[in-house]
Amino acid sequence: MNMTRMLGALFLLIVQGSLAMRVRVEPEVVSYPGQTVTLRCQFPNPGETQLTQVSWILEPYNGERTNIAVFHPNFGVNYPPQSPVSGRVNFIQNPPTLDNPSIEINDVKMTDEGRYICEYATYPSGNEQGVSSLVMLAKPRNTASTVTVTAGNTPVVVARCESFNGRPAATISWSTTLNGNATVLPQTNNPDNTVTVQSEYMLAPQPADNGKDITCVVSHRTMAQPERFPMKLVVEYPPRVQIVGYDNNWYKGRTSAFLTCQADGNPLPTTVTWRTLSGLMPETVQVQDNRLAVQNVDDSINTTFICEVRNRLGSNKDQVTVFVRDSPQPGKGSATGSIIGGILGVIILLAIIATVVVMVCKRQRKNIDAPPTHKPPPPMKSFSYADRPTISEPISNSQNMYETHREKPETNVSVYYDEGDRHETSQHSAAYSWEQKEALFPDHDDRERDGRMEEERYFSVNRGSSFVSSAVVV
Repeated sequence: MNMTRMLGALFLLIVQGSLAMRVRVEPEVVSYPGQTVTLRCQFPNPGETQLTQVSWILEPYNGERTNIAVFHPNFGVNYPPQSPVSGRVNFIQNPPTLDNPSIEINDVKMTDEGRYICEYATYPSGNEQGVSSLVMLAKPRNTASTVTVTAGNTPVVVARCESFNGRPAATISWSTTLNGNATVLPQTNNPDNTVTVQSEYMLAPQPADNGKDITCVVSHRTMAQPERFPMKLVVEYPPRVQIVGYDNNWYKGRTSAFLTCQADGNPLPTTVTWRTLSGLMPETVQVQDNRLAVQNVDDSINTTFICEVRNRLGSNKDQVTVFVRDSPQPGKGSATGSIIGGILGVIILLAIIATVVVMVCKRQRKNIDAPPTHKPPPPMKSFSYADRPTISEPISNSQNMYETHREKPETNVSVYYDEGDRHETSQHSAAYSWEQKEALFPDHDDRERDGRMEEERYFSVNRGSSFVSSAVVV
């Protein structure tokens, strides 16, 4: 039974939905206060359905349904006087028709927002309708401001942002680097159906927060871009005081020594007072607002100086004790001197490295270009002196003789010969036999002897430490 009832209800909903689709309306119409809005309605292709009457009904979001316009082909047009839009609503066509009974509302108000129903009385199917929602938009008026606060540890409101008389409600956000919290107050519904939205930014303000940036951002459907309100916080605090200028090197006879009382506060400090711990200001001291000048340092300056600063919120002070020395302290290199010294040191180091690199490169090049340092083997002959052809003998076609005239090199061969083995130089030195060469050069292998069989060398050894080689004939 329950299943049957559910199927029956579903069938009725489908039928009603299909019938409602036959009435054509605009699902949503957007307008602003003061404009003229048009609400369209049609019943195309009725077929065998007979249209007898059409009515427009206003259903506010918070209120009861009310007829605002009725048309009957035989009885004409009627605008009920009790409707909220009485005097401002009309059918577009005069006289209207059942095929196109659209209406327009002049000088729309925010209270005109709601659901507008175009309902046909038909035969035999009964009433059929279509619904248009009228959405009223109102551009809000937005403002933002900071709140002057006093520094403290308790969170307080430091800035406010408001969006008045908007429809729908605006959205408010904050852009800042501050470590605070934003709160949104409950919105206010105005009598004209608009909405007011407020937001506050809370922070435990500190003196360092004074002057920091904070921006309120308001977004609304009626605005192409969000509206931004950049601001700077205003945090008031008592003066903060510091005495500067004492370098711990005040000595007897020093001139032009100064102390400066630096102070800030919000509001700005109004008075600056100098005094000493003993109560008496030395005669050599001159006070100029926040500056204390010592013309000549002597034992009377050996005291404690106090600077007190005051503004509307209160006062604060700082003090420094001066110790007068008999002679100045050894001077310490300034920061500039240290920097210059460091730069010079780096330059010198780079110059040394460059010099070393250049010397190494030159030494390597010299070693490459210089003659070999190893001792060459002593000259040898490959055949006897008797076999050497003389000048008068003809030279065969297969032989070539080259005579070279060069400066005779000198080479130390003392490592190879004893003092008793040295011979006087002659034009043609006697050739060594194979036995003699083997005795003199036992380290030479057979391959060297075979290779030298193709050439003839002559040499002579002077009594000094060098030998002279004669021309080679191949």
